[in-house]
Amino acid sequence: MAGSPALLLLLSLGLCCTRAQGQRDAEVVWFVPRNMKNPQEGQRLEMECSPNNVDNGASWIRQDKDGKLHFIVYISVLSRTTYSGNENTSSEFEGSGQGRFYRLVVKNFRAQDQGTYFCVNYINQVLHFSSGQRAFFPVTTEAPTTPAATTQSRHVSKNDTSHQSLHPGTSSKNTLTICCDIVIWINLAGACLLLLTAITITIMHCQSKLHP
Repeated sequence: MAGSPALLLLLSLGLCCTRAQGQRDAEVVWFVPRNMKNPQEGQRLEMECSPNNVDNGASWIRQDKDGKLHFIVYISVLSRTTYSGNENTSSEFEGSGQGRFYRLVVKNFRAQDQGTYFCVNYINQVLHFSSGQRAFFPVTTEAPTTPAATTQSRHVSKNDTSHQSLHPGTSSKNTLTICCDIVIWINLAGACLLLLTAITITIMHCQSKLHP
């Protein structure tokens, strides 16, 4: 158990995780196919690297957005794999080696698989990290509002406001007209009643004089 490649790698991470002796890493990680930019959710994601020294095999590590490192798999020069937990197989990943190339497959890429992936080579008690390959979902942004659409919406709002402000005034004017008409008709009816009363009184007065 103590000599397992996975345990050796974890111990090395604690002792030698910096790039010692000023050595520069020439290893590179790339997507397969290389022209892919961002993985899609649920897809089979494949990555590949070519370590400086293939005689020691290679390991794959993922760094999450919080900076935490997650060991995935160690692939020996004979293409034997050791996954996290010292397991020989994994339901989430596939690791393989062919010649100078070491491949990692994420079988079903999910949100928790997002991060930066590194290919790590162990040489003379020093860990050599490859360049990181970022694997994140595509960023989607909403389309910006055009000035023409904004201007049009402002005109529409102004017109709507104008129409809304016109209706209360029109309603008040109509109400005032109706009230005036009622007052006029009441006054006219009163005048007619007074005129009828005056005529009645006059007729009765005239009849009293003719028939004393």
